[in-house]
Amino acid sequence: MKLKDLILKNRSYRRFYEDHEISLETLRELVDLARLSPSGGNLQPLKYKLSNTAETNNKIFPCLAWAGYLTDWPGPQEGERPSAYIIILEDSTIKKEVKNDQGIASQSILLGAVEAGLGGCIIGSIKKERLRESLEIPAHLEILLVIALGKPKETVLLEKISQDGNIKYWRDESGVHHVPKRGLDDIIV
Repeated sequence: MKLKDLILKNRSYRRFYEDHEISLETLRELVDLARLSPSGGNLQPLKYKLSNTAETNNKIFPCLAWAGYLTDWPGPQEGERPSAYIIILEDSTIKKEVKNDQGIASQSILLGAVEAGLGGCIIGSIKKERLRESLEIPAHLEILLVIALGKPKETVLLEKISQDGNIKYWRDESGVHHVPKRGLDDIIV
């Protein structure tokens, strides 16, 4: 698959076939892609917490908010929740206030997930202290992002932004997720 095809399939999926298992080995392969990606100053301050069991996933799920623009949607219901998570952590003993590494790592993980027939969603709206306590994450590891992973159970369509300039994603009556994108000529200065 060409890179552009991977990017086009790499959407923010929020509903999954929860019973589709993702092996620990697959999660390790995805983190290995992040490990091999560029890192500011080559400091490599990111660490990762992996989850692919129902027990741990059930501790992570309530710590996350799912879709800011879908104000009447509390997140995926049972049976549609992620079957795995990768929590991206900053090791403050190596570097404090990482600026770009987590974005690079997330994109590498998600492109690898798409290549493996999976999908995911980068979540930044996290109840960090609740998650830290639930998973006993040491204090020197700052929680940066959570990547939810699974076999996508929804269709996500890219749309041209309407004339009013509205960029908010939305779901139609069939549950199809629509994501407006600016045109190429609109973003090149």
